[in-house]
Amino acid sequence: MITYFTSESVAAGHPDKICDQISDAIVDGAITLDPKARVAIETLVTTNRVVIAGEVTCRKKLAYEKIAREVIQSLGYTNGMYNFSYKSPISLYVHEQSPDIAQGVDDGGAGDQGMMFGYASNETPELMPLPIILAHRLVEGMDEMREKNILPFLRPDGKSEVNIRYENGKPKGIEHVVIAVPHDPKTIPAEVKKQLIKHVIIPIVTRYHLKLPSESMITVNGTGKWEIGGPASDTGVTGRKIIVDTYGSFARHGGGCFSGKDPTKVDRSAAYACRYIAKNIIASRLADKAEVRVAYVIGQREPLMKNLDLFGTEKKKQSVVEQYAWGLLDLSVKGIIDGLHLRRPIYQKTARYGHFGRDGFPWEAVVQ
Repeated sequence: MITYFTSESVAAGHPDKICDQISDAIVDGAITLDPKARVAIETLVTTNRVVIAGEVTCRKKLAYEKIAREVIQSLGYTNGMYNFSYKSPISLYVHEQSPDIAQGVDDGGAGDQGMMFGYASNETPELMPLPIILAHRLVEGMDEMREKNILPFLRPDGKSEVNIRYENGKPKGIEHVVIAVPHDPKTIPAEVKKQLIKHVIIPIVTRYHLKLPSESMITVNGTGKWEIGGPASDTGVTGRKIIVDTYGSFARHGGGCFSGKDPTKVDRSAAYACRYIAKNIIASRLADKAEVRVAYVIGQREPLMKNLDLFGTEKKKQSVVEQYAWGLLDLSVKGIIDGLHLRRPIYQKTARYGHFGRDGFPWEAVVQ
């Protein structure tokens, strides 16, 4: 049986990702000053304007504007040609966490209610679905070529999309690659496509031992041209790329975003815990695919539900895999935070190219 699956990713300079990175830089700043800080922050960017709003409880004062401007500048928005830059006006609307919520969190309870999912499969070395991993690598490579000045005509912002052919549930090849990226109008579209194929697409396809699709199956800037990207052409908001952040729609999602939230918010920390458990099941070769599901009640310490779906791919009895899985990590709120050492300033770097399938994060560690 032949089926197809497509996933997308976005560049670090995409408007929504600008917002995610500002929000997570604020989380990192707060945790650096106060490891038990509470943060639920949202950022909005549009033409020549940044808006930061939400709740922050921290023992020391944060330099919100400085944090935001440093993030924006690092992403390449350094001059007014984009009608948005690190010098754009910033509006702040920040207050402390609601005492009604705080009373439950102070006692070790969850900072919100909801459902969280984690997923892993043996499709790729990262134990992630192939479509989303390729999509991430494409925008990461595109950003790298711009930042290293190898493709200096590229501008901040951009997207990728990858369509994969599956046969009997196994990935068999790339059907179509899509890249959208703003560029200097002095560089003609044909040259942009040629250079992206050479410096971005071919190296990544080769890395994953795949066959390059025909040039007709590679689309660069589907409208024909793209000159100005970023917030001047598309307003960005924190938390709007939750599928990009996770598994590219390959697995279910509880609906809560990650960025801008401290680890007492279980829609972030419990999703990380679920990925940790799912990944270790696959790394231990107990199954080919695993989805871990949990649910929490605001103010309560323990999960309301925990469940494991192996999609019929388990190598041992379900009960044996479950015993292993639930022994990996204490799924109380405190157990997750302590077990994964989440009270550290590690969050800004999660807010680009996906939260999963990348080395260096505690939820990606494999038990030896």
